[in-house]
This record gives sequence, structure tokens and C-alpha cells, in this order.
Amino acid sequence: MPGSRQGRSYSLLAVCRTLHRDKSRFHDRLSTINSIRESIAERTDSSFSKEQVEFREADTDKQEKQRGEAVLPSHVPFLLIGGGTASFAAARSIRAKDPGAKVLIVSDESDPPYMRPPLSKELWFSDDPYVTETLRFKQWNGKERSIFFQPPSFYVAPEELMSTEHGGVSVLTGKKVVHLDVRENKAKLDDGSHISYEKCLIATGGTPRSLPAIERASEDVKLRTTLFRRISDFRSLERLSSKVGSITIIGGGFLGSELACALGRRAQRSNLEVIQMFPESGNMGKVLPEYLSHWTTEKVKREGVNVISDAVVKSVSYKNGKLHISLKDGRQVETDHVVAAVGLEPNTELAKSAGLELDGDFGGYRVNAELQARNNVWVAGDAACFYDIKLGRRRVEHHDHAVVSGRLAGENMTGAAKPYWHQSMFWSDLGPDVGYEAIGIVDSALPTVGVFAKATEKDTPKRAAEESGTGIRSETDYEGVVQLASDSSTVTPSLPSPAQQGDSYGKGVVFYLRDNVVVGVVLWNIFNRMPIARKIIKDGEQHADLNEVAKLFNIHEE
Repeated sequence: MPGSRQGRSYSLLAVCRTLHRDKSRFHDRLSTINSIRESIAERTDSSFSKEQVEFREADTDKQEKQRGEAVLPSHVPFLLIGGGTASFAAARSIRAKDPGAKVLIVSDESDPPYMRPPLSKELWFSDDPYVTETLRFKQWNGKERSIFFQPPSFYVAPEELMSTEHGGVSVLTGKKVVHLDVRENKAKLDDGSHISYEKCLIATGGTPRSLPAIERASEDVKLRTTLFRRISDFRSLERLSSKVGSITIIGGGFLGSELACALGRRAQRSNLEVIQMFPESGNMGKVLPEYLSHWTTEKVKREGVNVISDAVVKSVSYKNGKLHISLKDGRQVETDHVVAAVGLEPNTELAKSAGLELDGDFGGYRVNAELQARNNVWVAGDAACFYDIKLGRRRVEHHDHAVVSGRLAGENMTGAAKPYWHQSMFWSDLGPDVGYEAIGIVDSALPTVGVFAKATEKDTPKRAAEESGTGIRSETDYEGVVQLASDSSTVTPSLPSPAQQGDSYGKGVVFYLRDNVVVGVVLWNIFNRMPIARKIIKDGEQHADLNEVAKLFNIHEE
């Protein structure tokens, strides 16, 4: 009874238990922070910045709060589902339009939003022996930066979001939205809690595909397979690369080829064997014209990679401490670890509960030109199948698209009602010396016209970045105004012999055509000219001589 001796005893007991728990949490956190500081102090051959130490301590504090009994908001004005690039771009856009906005990002990852491209690019070329912990890297322009868009101090704690006077962005990590009620504007999390919203963005990204041969294999095989996507995958593979004797990458696309080059260069300084296999006849065979694909394969081989083309995996087994890969043509490959880089499956689990339409051809949520799926619900990034007002319905899985679509969705969530017309670009670097940028529909099944010229020392990703000062390219991409000479004459472009300077392909432009109109452009070792390519696609005109169009990119300058 209230006021009784028994009631007071229960109250005192509850207070003691609470104090004991708080004291334990305090000592646990103090011990964790001291361990981090001692670890940093011991590394006399490596220096950590004050920002990095603060990042680690703030992350510890954030995790401690989430383990505690903090009360999360039951309602937020802006709910962003997914903690990747598209969500962060949307949050930044919302706050730019509405400085007092309160935005909650719900992420099933344990880290705040970060950029994924360095996981297969620059991080592998770092000289820092502790790069897996610092996650800092030097861009090709020489400037150092963190993989994270912002340090933890940028974000407001979720339980403080609604009481913060000037609003802010919160990230709720380690949680997943499992049900979305678009009529009631309410989301259900995997812990059973509910959050209502006024505007919602679905930016759930995708999950790496596996191979049927691996899916039906034993657990021993699956334990020795990496589906590369997250920070944890980078850390795991980086650690493995110095312990195992061989790594086999299955997949010849962007991710597989980048990882092959990165590991191949590392293997030149160790006893690691790097194997790359794919069903196409050359690296990036689904994207590049055949001659350029084969040239790229030779480049990958020169990086120290054993490339096996025309390879269709039949089965994978584990025997005597090794993985045994059997190909359909009878070839056998032994390896210690497999990395499957065979594409992405968009995360669309919320479609059923939310009553959202999925696209049967491209996958992902079908949205209109404003990236809207339903009233008060938008979709951006990998999971969005959007209507491109120039090229038709599409789904794109690249960093720049995540940035641009996220930014546009954020604007439209604040009432902008803008159509998606921007042609996002993507890029791939095979190390610091060879790289390309592309835009539009680049499909090797389309007819192409390539115009090449002799490269100079400055025609590399590294030199281009040093001269321009740019880093992650999509962050500095801009809209340029380019005047093109209009030519209304209709011609059928021939497919010229590509060997204009032997087989070196120093630098050049590849035009992809549909109905004699340029719908895609690859800039091979040509950088910072994307506005020109974007203008060509936007105009949608036919050109009598694409050699003349190629001159707009100054490919013949020394």
C-alpha cells in the first residue's frame, strides 16, 4: 500500500537496483573509453586525430544510450527508412529547405550514414595499417577524409529529437522497419515499437545477391563466402587478405573488378593468390563494348589477378580445408575464400504491408517522376524504380543516383514537387591509373561508337583529382551549359574499328545509341567533363558525325 513500510521497502529496493545498474553502466563505459585511449596511445607509429577519438567516444556514448532505457519518439515529422547515402542526402535536403525540421533516420546498420564507394576503391590503397579502424582514406587528390558523411556530434540523440528547439537529424541504428501503414502514417519496428510520421522516405537500398551454387552449398562454404556490401565486409575481407592463401572473386562487374584490382595489387607484396571469374568474355562485359572489355581484362591481369572468363559456376564444396569451385565446362578451382559480387536485390519487404507497387521488369518500388509512391511516401536510391522523363522507366544502383534522388526526394517532401530529370553519373577506377565515368544507359548490347586518342600523363583518375581538387565525384558534379551544333540529318552510325592507336585505348569517348540517338556515354580516362555528356543525352538529338561530337570533350588536347 502507498505509504506503508512494505511499499517504502519496495521503493528503496528499486532505487538501489537503479543506482546499481547506472553505476555498472558508468564503469563499463569508462572502461571502454579508457581501453580506446590506451590502444591509441600504444600505437606510436600511427596517429589518430582528435576527431577520430571523439568519433569513437561519441559512438560508445550513443550505443550506451541505446542500451539504456531512453524513450524514443512516438511521432516524427520526417521518417527516413534506411541509413544509407539516399537517406542522408534527403535529410540534408530537408534541413536545407526547412532549417527547423526534425528528421529521424532508422537504420538496420550499427554505423551512422557513410559512403560505400571507398569500400572497394580508396580504402584498399591506404598506407595506414589501422585503416579498418579509422576508416579514413586519402582520395586521389591527396586530401584525407572519413568514410562517414558526418561525425556522431552532428546528430541529435533520438530521444532528444522532438524536444530540440531548432530540430536536427537523428539516427536510430540497429533497428528495422518491418511494417508500414500508409493510411495511418505509422511504421512498426522489429522491436515492436511504433513511430507515426507526417512524411516518409523509403531508402532501404539492396541486399547483395548470392549464387544459387552457394545458396545450396553447405554451411562450411557459406562461412567462407563474403557478400560484399558493408563496413563489416570490408573489415573482414581486409583481415582475411593477410591470412589466407587465396581469394576468388566471382563477378566481372564494377564491384568485382575493383576488388580484384585492389586485392591483386596487395597480392604483389605478399603470397596471396587472387582469382576473378565471371560468365562474360571480359571484365565489365555487360557494360563496355567487347574490345574495351577485353582491354580491361588485360589491365586486371597486369594487376596480378588470375582472370578466368566464360566461367559459369556449377557447384561449390568444401573438402580438406579448401573450397572447390566446379565450373559447367569441367574446370576446377581451389581457393580459401569466395567473394560473390553478382549484383544487388532491392529491399522491398515493405511493399506488401504498405500496398506499394513493385516493378516486374527492373525490380524496386515503382514511383512517379517526383519519386512518390503513395501520398506522403517517397522512394529514393537503389530501391526506387523511377520514371526518367528522357530515357523511360529505370532503376539505378550507383552512388551519385543515391545522392541526387535522395536530395530530390527530400525537396519534394518539403513541397517542391520537382520531377526527376537529372542524369546521374557513375564511375569505376581500376586503381589510380585507369578509370572511367559514365552516364545514361550503358549496355554492351547497344550499338556503340568509340573515339579514342593518345593519353598523356595527366589522363588518370589520380592526376585528374589532383588538378581539380575533387574527391567523391558526385559531390562536386554540377550542371554545365554546353552548346552543341544541331544536325537534323539522320544517319546510321557505323561501328568503326576501335584500334585507333593499337590496343592501348589511352583515353576516349564511347557513345551508346538507341534509334540513332545517344542514350549513354562512357568517358574513358577523361574526367570532369560530365556536364557535356549530360547535355548530349538531355538534348536527345541525332548527330551525323560523332567524331565531331567527341571533340567537345577535348580528347585530342595534349
